[in-house]
Amino acid sequence: MDAQALDDVDRVPHGGATDPGVIDFSANTNPETPSGVTAVYDSALSASGRYPADDYVSFRAAAADYVDCAPAEVIPAAGAMAGMRLLFAVALDDGDSAVIPEPSFGEYAREVRLQGGRPMPVAHDAVLDVDPAEHALVVVCTPNNPTGELVDRDGLLRLAARCREAGTTLFVDEAFLDFTSQPSLAGEPGVVVARSLTKMFGLPGLRAGFLVTTGRIRDRLDRGRLPWGLSTPAAAVGTHCLRRTEFVERTRDRVAAERERVRERLATEWEVYPSDAPFLLFDTGRDDPDAILEVAREQGIVLRDARSFPRLDNHLRTAIRRPRENDRLLDALGV
Repeated sequence: MDAQALDDVDRVPHGGATDPGVIDFSANTNPETPSGVTAVYDSALSASGRYPADDYVSFRAAAADYVDCAPAEVIPAAGAMAGMRLLFAVALDDGDSAVIPEPSFGEYAREVRLQGGRPMPVAHDAVLDVDPAEHALVVVCTPNNPTGELVDRDGLLRLAARCREAGTTLFVDEAFLDFTSQPSLAGEPGVVVARSLTKMFGLPGLRAGFLVTTGRIRDRLDRGRLPWGLSTPAAAVGTHCLRRTEFVERTRDRVAAERERVRERLATEWEVYPSDAPFLLFDTGRDDPDAILEVAREQGIVLRDARSFPRLDNHLRTAIRRPRENDRLLDALGV
């Protein structure tokens, strides 16, 4: 990590409300968790008096089944963010250029800078067309956050081929891909995929996730990862959740139905972006975003102010939650 960057790089604003008296639509996490999590956690906590086995055999096997790759290709991490930092530290040297999409997850640019790299912003819907030859890293987020759309898989595979030819690492953030039926790029040569247990399984405080990659970069990431980087409870609960395929299917169906219902209602007042993710971005147009945020907050609803994302001005983002909670949101917004 570049020491000078620590003096110059601020922290990135995120969604997430700490007030238990509100319904949090600012964070895109599932309001439901799989059954059995508490029992698994309690059992794992009792085993936490010993260091976890650093090979994480069960977690790697569950993750591999989940994204259809080989267990050896899985790199456990304390959340996708920890995995991303590990990758950027391995893939970037001082002065290296990294293509990042805008608007998208703000941590990409920050993490590039922390490694002494140079973020090169590209419109999120134009990243597939970049020439990777002059860059050490290209970042793609699919579905993209905060816009919500799924990246074309064939175009992504063509970009991966160009990155391999150029010797450029392609990083694909699949944090929300669980909510779609599109297969993961896990195991594609030259590609590093990041997955999170936060979004689908509703456990942002657990801090469990993983990278998937192959070849030399897999070896470098596995050697470079922190020893015991995934706690015993996180590994056990993560393994349990990744085996809950029926929960994933139910969640995917609920989110798809509710997303369309909420989109139709919001569209009666504002421009709503198409989305394949568990959230919707909307442009408030002539309406004051601050006034909308305040009206919602007065009724116990917290939305995400999306103006902190580059290239967005009058935009807000809302998560898709359970039907009764979504009804509260729509009533609060008067749509």
